[in-house]
Amino acid sequence: MGDRIKLTGIEVLARHGAYIEEKFSDQPFVIDLDCVLDRGTLADRLETTVDYSELAVVAADAVRADSVDLIETLADRIAAVCLARYPAIARITVTVHKPEAPIAVPVRDVAVQVKRRRQ
Repeated sequence: MGDRIKLTGIEVLARHGAYIEEKFSDQPFVIDLDCVLDRGTLADRLETTVDYSELAVVAADAVRADSVDLIETLADRIAAVCLARYPAIARITVTVHKPEAPIAVPVRDVAVQVKRRRQ
């Protein structure tokens, strides 16, 4: 089973997208994380879990890093960074929302979700 930490709605401005104009102006991205933990102990100490305030910053920094064309690639990057940084995370689901994606018809939200596990 495992314990879970969920962060919903991490808001970051960044420049990702397949179209050239997306590389030159900030767009909003919203990140959701669902982390399944393998804590190994239930001690009441921060070192035995994941500091969610730090986790939010790590995810936001991953979004602000080098531009990519696909939000699938961005979601994978966030998952990889979180798994590498926090040994207590056994599995992670990352959802990247791009609410202002350039689409010809009205769409409330575009999102991609990836699920990764520790190897």
